[in-house]
Amino acid sequence: MKVFIESYGCTFNKADGQIMAGFLNENDIDTVDDIDDADIIIVNTCYVKLPTENKIVYRIQKLREKYPHKKIIVGGCMVEIDPEKLDSIAPDCSWIGPHQLNKTVDVVSSTYCGDTVREYGLSRESKVGVPKISDDDLVHIIQICEGCLGSCTFCCTRFARGPLNSYSIEDIKMEAKEAIENGVREIQLTAQDTAAFGRDTGEKLSDLIKEVANLDGDFRVRVGMMHPKNILNDVDEIIDAIKHPNVYDFIHLPVQSGSNKVLDDMNRGHSIEQYIEIVNKFRSEIPDLTLATDIIVGYPTETDEDFTRTVDFLNSVKPNLIHLSKYQHRKGAISSSLKEIPRDVMKSRSIFLSEIKDSITKAENDELFNTIQNILVVGKGSKGGFIGKTNSYIPVIVDNAIIGDFIQVKIIKVTSTYLVGEVI
Repeated sequence: MKVFIESYGCTFNKADGQIMAGFLNENDIDTVDDIDDADIIIVNTCYVKLPTENKIVYRIQKLREKYPHKKIIVGGCMVEIDPEKLDSIAPDCSWIGPHQLNKTVDVVSSTYCGDTVREYGLSRESKVGVPKISDDDLVHIIQICEGCLGSCTFCCTRFARGPLNSYSIEDIKMEAKEAIENGVREIQLTAQDTAAFGRDTGEKLSDLIKEVANLDGDFRVRVGMMHPKNILNDVDEIIDAIKHPNVYDFIHLPVQSGSNKVLDDMNRGHSIEQYIEIVNKFRSEIPDLTLATDIIVGYPTETDEDFTRTVDFLNSVKPNLIHLSKYQHRKGAISSSLKEIPRDVMKSRSIFLSEIKDSITKAENDELFNTIQNILVVGKGSKGGFIGKTNSYIPVIVDNAIIGDFIQVKIIKVTSTYLVGEVI
């Protein structure tokens, strides 16, 4: 029996796919890189946005048409968020929900024998210290907690991932230690909200970062997305932890809107003033910090004035990386009961912000021209050369390098999305 796994969406979901592969491998079930070689296909779904939903639905339908004799198992967030649609497009497919990964072998074996098996629903099983199979020997993802403390009105992912469930620092540290000893160069600490880590267990994100960063070895730690409202009580200690030389000078802090009124409507739990205060603290202590943020364009209650406030926010704060999303209703989300703003208005706002985004990121990268950067080479480039990451987690393309090495480069070219370096 051979299984092909394809995972969509966030780093957390990618790790779920690695865990499924690990359980299968541990039980002598092969995972294959070529879908044509597989007896069973697992589609590990993402459901965060409508375009992603449409892509997933189309993919499942096409797989059933193209491979009518192969068994298909659907995993990931769609299983928990929209089982009705999943049942309508694939009534004969087995399911495995994101909280039931320890049942992967049973679901695969039963499906192979012709049964339709559906394992879903919440659990508190730990995802740390379990077997994983990754296609990247240098990067190791560790899920530090699952679920969140939020109730953002636009979000459907929280229905799939459930309430906060943090894993122990000691277990996370042990998994990181083993990965580093096996040659991993980058540890990615991931969650729906890393800043919520430990709120249910009495532990703290800052302590976790320090414990992992202080392990023996030459490596880097990347800390995943943090919700602004949950960083407030630990911001000074988190800054101190990220200042560790083994931690990337990088934070992903989604703001979503520059308007306090819209933030209230979104039930975000933080204000623009609080967000800016957090950012100013980080930048004063970590001058080379890379700040990534998310903006939702066209939330149903966003007026022209609210949009102007978002424009002003971006021009003032100048995040280094800006992820833009046009608002769309999501199943189960509170905001889905609201009337969407006209699509042409939303499109024009999105185009306007995209231009601002490009100008900000290009200007930020321009400042790095002719500088010397220490980079970790993490892989091959899609168009040739090799990709490295600076200490601030900015991608750099170089012609010649050895994957896994730390090297010094001079930046000889900049764009709005990456740098080009010359090895010194």
